[in-house]
Amino acid sequence: MLWMLMGIMFLLFLLNFPMFIAMILAPLAVIVTYFPNLNPLLATQQLIAGVSPIVLLAVPMFIFAADIMCAGQTSNRLLDFVDTFVGHIHGGMAITTAATCTIFGAISGSTQATVVAIGKPMRNRLLSSGYEDEDTTALIICSAIIALLIPPSISMIMYAVVTGASVGDLFIAGVLPGLLILLFFCVYNYFMARRKKIPTTERVGFKGRVEAFKKAIGPLGFPVVIFAGIYSGAFSPTEAAAMGVLYASILELFIFKSIKLKDFKNIGLSTAVVTTAVFILVAAGSLFSWAISYARIPQMITQSVLGTNPSAVKILITVTIFFYIAGMFVDSIVAIVILTPIFFPLAMQAGIHPIHLGIIVTLQAALASVSPPFGCNIFTASAIFDIPFLKVVKRLPAYLLMLVIISVIIIFVPQLSLLLVP
Repeated sequence: MLWMLMGIMFLLFLLNFPMFIAMILAPLAVIVTYFPNLNPLLATQQLIAGVSPIVLLAVPMFIFAADIMCAGQTSNRLLDFVDTFVGHIHGGMAITTAATCTIFGAISGSTQATVVAIGKPMRNRLLSSGYEDEDTTALIICSAIIALLIPPSISMIMYAVVTGASVGDLFIAGVLPGLLILLFFCVYNYFMARRKKIPTTERVGFKGRVEAFKKAIGPLGFPVVIFAGIYSGAFSPTEAAAMGVLYASILELFIFKSIKLKDFKNIGLSTAVVTTAVFILVAAGSLFSWAISYARIPQMITQSVLGTNPSAVKILITVTIFFYIAGMFVDSIVAIVILTPIFFPLAMQAGIHPIHLGIIVTLQAALASVSPPFGCNIFTASAIFDIPFLKVVKRLPAYLLMLVIISVIIIFVPQLSLLLVP
């Protein structure tokens, strides 16, 4: 069964079929061949059930909020604010990029949106400051992945849908790992800038910082509202997403006046396209997951890879490897929907906290998004910056090594994931 499933998927990929087609046809072929008495309508029910959880309403709303702010002035105001505090130190411009990506990640929850919103205005600033093009691109696409760890995170929402874990707890748990990634990137760029003797900018005085803060106070309020609202229990993650849309609309439409009502049509269409792609993959992944579970393929895989009674550490290391490799070839949402049901039951039996497991899964989704050959951020940067693939990946190894080290730290120090969880 497993060889048939993988063979059909590989053939369809080779013939350039869309990913969701391969994910639907392959399990259907297995069901028809090995389980002819099974009612085919069950497959349709699984497709519908995959996109039925109400928590998924948060996904299009967070995407919509991010699209509104991408069309407005949010990214430039955040960049100017952060730059007033760190622009004068070695690597200040790079640190500004990483920190702003982190803040914007608390708005968008999407790595690609962060690459576009922060990467476009920041790339020219970095190049004019003396940074090499390869270093600039690697910094932007790797800093953007912090968006998956800092709430709100679309990957965390998908993990919660599959496992039933608390979205709010996942959001809160991702803060410290996200800040740890930011710390690693800042330290690395500080020493790299000193070694390459990249010039610094003039220190901004208190008055300049106050002015920048006044301009950025609106965008900075977005993560405060989302995080404080969820943490205090004032509203659920889905309600937080709705608040995000309202906040972004008021900010850009009435306060900054950077967009007009007529612009919402194109913004909404952009959100609809992305949402449709996400939900099709989620539905297809749900069918795929149900089919392999019915065929007991997960049990076959886990027994052959992990053996009987595996330790918690062995499970976490295996999860890390599987999710990372899968994320290098397919969208992280697909990897989460398909692989999580395979490993989640074993992890629970071994006493692993579901939130800790969720952070590891999310981190691997982030790491895979900047890993060749098919990391989504690589192709996003190649498209929006109009630079070749090999140039984008040239300076990635240092960042990938840091992310691997952080993955190991989080595996062996679960408190980093669980300290803020109530």
